[in-house]
Formats: sequence, C-alpha cells, structure tokens
Amino acid sequence: MNEQIVVRPHRPEDAEPLRAAVLESVGELGPWMPWCHPGYSQAEAYEWVTSCERKFREGTEFEFVISNPAGDFLGVCGLNSINEVYRLANLGYWLRTSATGRGIATVAVRQVIEFAFRRANLGRLEIVCAVGNKRSQRVAEKVGALREAVLHDRFVLHGQAHDAVLYAVLRSRWGG
Repeated sequence: MNEQIVVRPHRPEDAEPLRAAVLESVGELGPWMPWCHPGYSQAEAYEWVTSCERKFREGTEFEFVISNPAGDFLGVCGLNSINEVYRLANLGYWLRTSATGRGIATVAVRQVIEFAFRRANLGRLEIVCAVGNKRSQRVAEKVGALREAVLHDRFVLHGQAHDAVLYAVLRSRWGG
C-alpha cells in the first residue's frame, strides 16, 4: 500500500460521502452489518454523522472516518460500547468496496488502537466478527489481536443467529 491513511472524527459534510460508500458496498457489507441496505438514505447518513460528532464530544464513542490525504472517504473505524470501569471497548471497522484489499483497514485500525491506549485510557479492545466474515478476521490478525473464543449465536443478522469470533487487543501486549 502506497497511500497514507488518515483517521479523523466525523464532520457534517461526511454524510453524502458516507451514503455513497455504503451504497457502493451493500453487497459486501450487507451480510455483516444489518444497517447496510440498498435504500440507505441521506437522512440515515446525516443521523449517523451527527450522532458520531456528539458522542465523540461527550467521550462516549470515538468513531473515525478513514480517508487518504486527498480526503476521499474510504470507510469507518471506531470505538463503541465503552466500559470505563473495566477500561474496555468494542473496536469496529469497515471499508468501502473500492478500498479493500490494499491494507487500508489494517493501517486505520492501528491508528485507532493507538488513540484508544494513549488518549482514551482503555486497556482492552474487543473485535467481534461473524465466523463467516473472513476479511474482518484477517484485519484483526494483521494488527496482532489475540483470537480468544468463538461465541455461539452472538449475532442475529437478517433474522438468523450467527457465531462470532472474539479477538482482543491488550494495552499490556501492544507493541504498535
């Protein structure tokens, strides 16, 4: 991968590029992300972006746009389900179809891990992905996440239960 990757908080003007990325990627994201559908609207995108902005300011979630230096919207990576008592959070990510296969997600995820451990005072990040979502599992493995378990019936996607793989990234073992 030759391009530099930037992660940054969402801004209102991200709504349309987000919608375009989702619509481009329905075939790849739809099976794993129940919110991703062919009719994903500008209103849904705007609602997501403004929610991300508010939660980032409040410190309750940290969602980032993945882009290149030219500002192209490549995907999203973030921290949610934050538990301050146990200093853990869920780490999630997705890329638009045209940005996959180039190592972009791996670079972005590493940047968000650094943010989590240096700025958000978290000690454990969990990546939970469906057993069939091999691309997401590869990203987790490339960033050095530990595969800890298979969680049976962890997700309900499109009305059907799916097993998931649990990975963890630990501050105590993070080397960057």
